[in-house]
Amino acid sequence: MGEAVTRLTRLVGSDDRYDIPFEELRAAQVEAMNERFQERKDEIKLVGHRAREANLAEIRSHEDAVQLLLPHTAYKSYPESYLVGEKWDRLGKWLDTVSTYRVPPQDVASINGIDDFIEKLEQSGHYVSCSSGTTGKSAMLVASLKDMEWCKKEAVAAYSWGSGVKPLRDRHMFGLAPVAKVARNDYTGQAYTQALQDPAYERFAYPVPPITVGGLTGMVVLRKAIADGTAKPEDIKRYEEISAARQKAVDEAVGITAKALIEARDKKLHVSGLWAGLYNVAKAVRDLGYSAKDFNPDNSIYVGGGLKRAKLPEDYREFVYETFNIQPERNYQNYSMQEMHTGMPRCQKGGRYHLPAWLVPLTLNKNGDELLPIGKGEFEGRAAFFDLSIDGRWGGVISGDKISIDFSPCACGAKGPSIRDNVARYADIEGDDKIGCAGTVDAYVRGVA
Repeated sequence: MGEAVTRLTRLVGSDDRYDIPFEELRAAQVEAMNERFQERKDEIKLVGHRAREANLAEIRSHEDAVQLLLPHTAYKSYPESYLVGEKWDRLGKWLDTVSTYRVPPQDVASINGIDDFIEKLEQSGHYVSCSSGTTGKSAMLVASLKDMEWCKKEAVAAYSWGSGVKPLRDRHMFGLAPVAKVARNDYTGQAYTQALQDPAYERFAYPVPPITVGGLTGMVVLRKAIADGTAKPEDIKRYEEISAARQKAVDEAVGITAKALIEARDKKLHVSGLWAGLYNVAKAVRDLGYSAKDFNPDNSIYVGGGLKRAKLPEDYREFVYETFNIQPERNYQNYSMQEMHTGMPRCQKGGRYHLPAWLVPLTLNKNGDELLPIGKGEFEGRAAFFDLSIDGRWGGVISGDKISIDFSPCACGAKGPSIRDNVARYADIEGDDKIGCAGTVDAYVRGVA
């Protein structure tokens, strides 16, 4: 890591990391992005390709950086046949195009499924996290051990700033949702436990088996096979049995979790999960005759993600907060994405998501090929960022999110850039989403792999 990047990323433990005006950071961020570019242009094959396309030898401005961003779809640009046909050697070659460090050749004969493929990569220092892929291919995001250690540090620091909760190891932690078993979740989960969990108690684990990439991928492949008319009866039967068993576990977990929370109601709790799971458990707690008056007033909450298409009552947030006695100042909200290793915690007073000094905002037009103005006031466009903390892959990404970003000071007093709490997906708004450079990037990666 170079000097410019180090100067910014070492602010992770500083109280000023969200309080530096963008104008004061502009030159330092450009220098750091160029430093990363010089380090990575010959290491990450896709970045080198983008640089040659743009005829860029260095980053001298934010406009230059935009030409080197990768669309989020780049991380799912592998041919689907690699997964369906279990072509692990080819999938490894594809992953090598987006990795900083060389992905070793794969011993195909020794690999038993995608989960085993990911585990063997981890043994060689390549930590692969995947998006859910519930409606299509999973994005596969390679990272280094340095990245995993960073995620542990950054996650707790952002949580503490956004929630006001100090990491004093004085809480009883309850996860109210099944967890996707990927490297990043494992490491951040360890960090939260070490920072918050009272060692006198054991962290409550939601009684549903973790979601593995292999399980999700298998379901997606089966759906496609059914649609194509190629699914075998025995495969359909096996996955119907797996789905039924999992649904039974999910149904039973709600009651088990509600009773465990009631038993621990006098303790200082930290609950986390998705809204659907939180609401269902809260309802079960209410049905058993308990509510806010029965729970500790110092409880805290962390909700990850949106509704995920769940159908809940309009007052679902208030219902959850009031059930577990969550005060506004201990309600942690965070905007981030799998493609980054940095979160943007939501402040209490302004209700906005704040960018730390090492996360460079590069808000674009809808097509994703033009930088919007950077100045005072609020601008609406496609979210794109350069996360200077990332080591194992390229830090510049174009997302599928529509955001409103402001470079003026927030009502909370923080002087750095912040994002309004109205983030939406272009795909949800318009039913489709196309990024201008995605086609050429996909074509290059497929050709190399």
